[in-house]
Amino acid sequence: MVLQFLPLLFDAPVAFVIICTAFVTSMLTGLIFHEFCHALVADRLGDRLPRRMGRLTLDPRRHYDPIGTTLIFFVGFGWAKPVPVNPRNATQMAAIAIAGPLSNFVIAGLAALPIKVGLIPFWHPFVGGGAVRLLAQEWASSPADLAGLFLGTVVLLNVLLGTFNLIPIPPLDGSRLLDLVLPPKLAYEWGRWGPGMLMLLVMAPFITGGAFSLLTITGPFVDLLLRAFLGDATAIRFS
Repeated sequence: MVLQFLPLLFDAPVAFVIICTAFVTSMLTGLIFHEFCHALVADRLGDRLPRRMGRLTLDPRRHYDPIGTTLIFFVGFGWAKPVPVNPRNATQMAAIAIAGPLSNFVIAGLAALPIKVGLIPFWHPFVGGGAVRLLAQEWASSPADLAGLFLGTVVLLNVLLGTFNLIPIPPLDGSRLLDLVLPPKLAYEWGRWGPGMLMLLVMAPFITGGAFSLLTITGPFVDLLLRAFLGDATAIRFS
């Protein structure tokens, strides 16, 4: 995913470094804090398995998946090492699951504060087409713009990460919320087909020529959260 911004290395090297730093920061903090919060809530609900497995920690080495986490930096899709929990009732499992996406929204909200109060502008690199190269010089025009690019990228990536995990398809966290209302047999069948449906959803932009993608599903919720976190600073759309 970071590779798509390589042309900026020559046009606006400082902006390129800021984008890469923001991406790495967002993914590491977002994924690590996400998994830590799963472990924390499970521990508070009496499940000591995450603690015994060494997952009740912010040490990135305990949550890093060599394949899944590495893939995120190159293709924009991947995963951290899932936190093991003992199966409980649906309500407890839903509470453990929702803690992950909520942690991403907390990070996004904190990163958005300087933007929302007007201290720095809102910039992000996911503007599509040739707009990246057109905007690159403006991103690098002042320390405030660079700070806006860094924090804006952190905000957007964590909102995207949180909303993606709320999609009710196994093994995503949102499927645990669906378990609250589905009959056990139907929930089991839904879980069996989940990974295949998720892969199909990830591949949808390539299959449909861009007519359908993850943002088709999550876009309205992403817009809602960005408006809540950033106020009037959301004029620059992402794509």
